[in-house]
Amino acid sequence: MAMMARPKRGVPEGLWIRCPQCKATIFRKEAESRFNVCPECSYHFYLPARERIRQLLDEDSFEEWFTVLRPLDPLEFRDRIPYAQRLEAEQAKTGMLDAAVVGKGFIRGRPVVFGVTDFAFMAGSMGSVVGEKLTRAIEAATELKLPLILVSGSGGGARMQEGILSLMQMGKVSCALGRYDNAGGLYISILTNPTMGGVAASFASQGDIILAEPGALIGFAGKRTIWNTVRLELPEGFQTSEFLLQHGFIDRIVPRKDLRTEVARIIDYCEH
Repeated sequence: MAMMARPKRGVPEGLWIRCPQCKATIFRKEAESRFNVCPECSYHFYLPARERIRQLLDEDSFEEWFTVLRPLDPLEFRDRIPYAQRLEAEQAKTGMLDAAVVGKGFIRGRPVVFGVTDFAFMAGSMGSVVGEKLTRAIEAATELKLPLILVSGSGGGARMQEGILSLMQMGKVSCALGRYDNAGGLYISILTNPTMGGVAASFASQGDIILAEPGALIGFAGKRTIWNTVRLELPEGFQTSEFLLQHGFIDRIVPRKDLRTEVARIIDYCEH
């Protein structure tokens, strides 16, 4: 009997991913089971805001705040495409109204006010809505006398499409943090890859305790920008969390799988 030809079965798209650090080809589900960390070299992949909430906070404990705040286009800014169209595209792509999510939740039973910025939405840049959400969350933490946890995953600073309205968010958030500090609040800042620009220059670097994930890119301007501006050749890896820990900029490097336990331990230590 003639053998019947069987159609070839292709590999489903997205089943495997390539690690940008060690170049290994990794089974996606294995990386996800390790909190989106490479099993070969421990490279920490990008993590969306919702997934960070799921990993850091107790299950079903997060109560999101200020969900109706949405960005506007007061300057009617145009670059390659109008800003209003860019916002619509980003919202459709990410399912978020803007780059920050804030609210109240629990970390191993400890109540906290929690916020996270997401690189996927316009590189996590700090526009008016991001600044307003963070400020309101900080003020709520002050009023409720709760620890404040902010996770920064922003590769950009002020959002140029909002001009000075975006730049002023750095000062606004910093002032709110100053009032929170005067009230005796505990602020834990968690830096992830990347934390750059105006975010690094404002709330991300103002924590009472600053934690960072391994290998995170942290700084204000990139290496090429620094060279073009001041012609300084800086050390290799000078903007990694490991370099910054060595030079006293951050307090501790914590792998993603240990972050929840470490934050809970810090809260207990500081409150008792």
